[in-house]
Amino acid sequence: MSMLAISPERARMSDAAAQPMSICGKQFVADMSGALYWPGERMLIVADLHLEKASAHARRGSMLPPYDTRETIERLAIAIERYEPDIVVALGDSLHDGDAAERISPRDLAALGILQEDRRWIWVTGNHDPEIGSQLGGEVADALVIGGIRLVHLPTTGHAPDEIAHHLPPAAKLSLYGHTLRRPC
Repeated sequence: MSMLAISPERARMSDAAAQPMSICGKQFVADMSGALYWPGERMLIVADLHLEKASAHARRGSMLPPYDTRETIERLAIAIERYEPDIVVALGDSLHDGDAAERISPRDLAALGILQEDRRWIWVTGNHDPEIGSQLGGEVADALVIGGIRLVHLPTTGHAPDEIAHHLPPAAKLSLYGHTLRRPC
């Protein structure tokens, strides 16, 4: 077997594109896109969109391809098409910074508006986006309780049962031969 050959387990990665899981006694689907779908509430939960990250870096002189917002909205559209949720909740850090909403192109705002049609859309504020501009549509909340589960960006200090928070996303860290690699799970 060549070292570049794909192992049988990885050849079927599409089998793992969505995995059922239980959180706080409720059934969810962890989607490979990074979204979490809650079938019982017909809710799609996303986080860390960081819309307009490239334009923020460009203002500081770091040139990145300016397509991050459009690509994020396109990936979000695919997840929405897959699950057809009645509710979409964005758990904070949806915008890269406080001025991001002003920098989003009219085309990207229109695409975001289309995704919001016929569904409830809730922006939960985060540390990168303590305020969400009205031009983004939807509702804005600091936290939200649905089905007995608190949805919030920053986790509650101490014991907090029945809470889904984004700010500390799961990550794996590998240290080997003096090098460290950390990547989100």
